[in-house]
Amino acid sequence: MSESTLVESDVEVRRQLRERLGKDGLKIAQPDEPPLFTRTPESPMVPMHWRWEDLHAYLEELGQVLSLEPGGDRRTLRLANPGLEYGTTPTFWASIQYINPGEVATAHRHTPDAFRFIMHGNGCTTNVEGEKYDMNEGDLVLTPNWMWHDHVHEGKEPMIWLDVLDVSVMKKLHNIYFDPYEQGTQPVNDYPETSWREFGSGLMRPVGPAPRPERNPLLVYSKAQADSAMELAKGLRPDPLDDVILEYQNPAGGGSALPSMSMKSQIIRPGFQGKAHRHGGSKVYYVQEGSGTTIVNGRRFDWNKGDFMSIPPWATHRHLNEGTVEGRLFRVDDSPILRYLNTYHEEVLADASEAEKQR
Repeated sequence: MSESTLVESDVEVRRQLRERLGKDGLKIAQPDEPPLFTRTPESPMVPMHWRWEDLHAYLEELGQVLSLEPGGDRRTLRLANPGLEYGTTPTFWASIQYINPGEVATAHRHTPDAFRFIMHGNGCTTNVEGEKYDMNEGDLVLTPNWMWHDHVHEGKEPMIWLDVLDVSVMKKLHNIYFDPYEQGTQPVNDYPETSWREFGSGLMRPVGPAPRPERNPLLVYSKAQADSAMELAKGLRPDPLDDVILEYQNPAGGGSALPSMSMKSQIIRPGFQGKAHRHGGSKVYYVQEGSGTTIVNGRRFDWNKGDFMSIPPWATHRHLNEGTVEGRLFRVDDSPILRYLNTYHEEVLADASEAEKQR
């Protein structure tokens, strides 16, 4: 029997077995199935660029037509990726929340980890497990999983912030739980800024047993501290991929601020020409200040203040700044998950022109 005949016979046998095995909840590999293993990572996620002028118009509209009812959904504009059934990336969902003066985002808790990065405005406070903090533009505020949290806007102008939750991971793990608080807001502790006063210096911590490294004891990272750290980092050798970049760290263990998500601050200075590279995991950028360019799988994204970008896993990309002002980026990525599983890989391409080639 020829080799081709044997292959045809195997294909037919597999097809005949499919229906019979399926009745008993069993399967074997079929020739018409897409390959499980590929030479490089493949993802249906596509690169995206959301412009602030469009986002702001939608947010203003939502602020007028959607109410923020007690116990109801937050008023958020989700950054959805058309290549995915769910989420902004395969692991997390990024949304932009809009809250009007006098409104209360009522207390609840859930299994996904979450954080807020304040984009515009002041005057809103957040209460996380009894710790109450002002939320100001440029601050990073954490709401780790299963911790009660609510937000109260006591200012005079609408506030806008970025919400990111690892809800896509929790959804894949069938591990999403939600619990509303019995009242709209929770009481405030006698010492409402405990974690900040204990660990906010970034240099010192309370005496006694160290906290568990897997649970970040710090809930807020201020803009002032981030700005100071980034100014110091400008005096270092430029990173060939990202120019100036620092990560928000867990002061207890030195790792990422949240177990499944890494938050970073980045500056792309005028004249910078980053090397083309690709790596496992996905990421989303928010443009805090200035302008610049990122080329993703041959697509050129010229970004400005307020814009968002998403980059799929293993997408070839590089950053450059052909202007005269610095570009300041806030970034969230899912590298902690891959690093924990020891499957994070990164590749720097010798020829920068590879970034302009479509995959």
